[in-house]
Parts: sequence; structure tokens; C-alpha cells
Amino acid sequence: MKLENKVILVFGVFDRLHAGHLYFLVQAAKHGGVIAVVARDSSVQKLKNKKPTQNEEKRIIELKKTSLIKDAVLGDKITGAYEVVKKLQPDIICLGYDQTALDKDLRRYFLASGQRIKIIKIKAFKPDKLHTSLL
Repeated sequence: MKLENKVILVFGVFDRLHAGHLYFLVQAAKHGGVIAVVARDSSVQKLKNKKPTQNEEKRIIELKKTSLIKDAVLGDKITGAYEVVKKLQPDIICLGYDQTALDKDLRRYFLASGQRIKIIKIKAFKPDKLHTSLL
């Protein structure tokens, strides 16, 4: 399968797109065509106990303005359902250096469902300066 035909999923909030996000997307794109799964506002509130600065529609628009992805879609309404994974059937999922809980949950889900999707962890790009919580 050609590289550009591989479907690469990335997950994130992508609030106030910054150089760390762009680095993450560039690294993921080295594996194929990236589809960004953007966390719903309700999920961000539940998982981080705060609202994102930009709403989910704005975050998708900002991601689509970059030339780094094929598409951006909203994540599942129910956290951990992984309907988006079932629908998009990625070849690879790229996760950020700080997405440890998601990594564990995805691996648990794949083990239970029998799906085999490669997970690649992307190294950090200046995490001490560019993590969204620090900006």
C-alpha cells in the first residue's frame, strides 16, 4: 500500500493550534494521510474539567486550514466508544507523547475487539514551552 493511501488517525483537542500541534501533525503525516479526530467540547469539559478556549467547530476549521491533514472530524459523543475508529478504519494511530491514558485505553479496546491497528507515539516538541496548558 502506498504511503499516501494509508489512513493515519490522530486524536486531540487542538485548542489554539500551536507549533507543538503542527510538529505532531507533520510527524504523523510521515506515515500517510492524516485524519484528525477533534475532541468534542463536552469531552474536553469532562476529561480536563474546563472548556476549550475555541469551540469544536472553530478547532476543526483551524485544523483544516493547515495543509497537514486530509480531514478533521469530531470525536465520539461517548468517550471510549471508538465509533470513529470503526468508521474510518485507520492503518495507524499516531498519539502524542502525553496521551498515555488514551494509549492504554485504545490498546485495551483493540485487545477486546480483536482489531489490530498499529499505534505510534510521536515524540514531544518542546513540551516544556508548547504544551497548551502552559500557553
